[in-house]
Amino acid sequence: MALSRTRQKELKKLKRSAEELWEQQRDALDHASYVLREASRQASALAREEVAPRIADVYTDRVQPAVATGIAGARTAGSAVKDKVVGDVLPALSGAVGSAIAVIEAVRDPRVREVVRSAAKSGGKVVSKVPASSPKGGIGVGGFILIGLGVVAVAGVAYAAWQTLRADEDLWIEDLADVGSIDVGDDAEDEF
Repeated sequence: MALSRTRQKELKKLKRSAEELWEQQRDALDHASYVLREASRQASALAREEVAPRIADVYTDRVQPAVATGIAGARTAGSAVKDKVVGDVLPALSGAVGSAIAVIEAVRDPRVREVVRSAAKSGGKVVSKVPASSPKGGIGVGGFILIGLGVVAVAGVAYAAWQTLRADEDLWIEDLADVGSIDVGDDAEDEF
């Protein structure tokens, strides 16, 4: 297909304009790439010089004291719980277990069984010899003794439970101003 000269000139002019535009676009992209690299370098320098020290200061001023306070409180509470368990709960439990074992051993003893059998037999004989016409005036001395022993046993259990569960002054955590001076790393041997 044959084009006229005017058309060919216009096409060449259009082609040159497109090539010039392409070169301008390349320069603009190169310049944008340079600006982006420079902005990235400046942002990393700003983060290193301004942001990192502020984060370190916040960590040192706020996070470390809060963690130290929490650790000191946990250690104090753990120590108090350990003291309560070792000083109050374990002796009470061992005493109760020891008493239960002693009662079981006493019941297993053939001599004790024989005494209980003979008491039951003689108690039955005494009861059968009491005349049925005499009205009983109430519980006797044995009943009062048994009631007294029951009251003493209940009071002992209640006192042991109260001693075990009562609040103690050692459980209070020190003031926060005093806790901030605690060095958390040196107390590794205090763990239970």
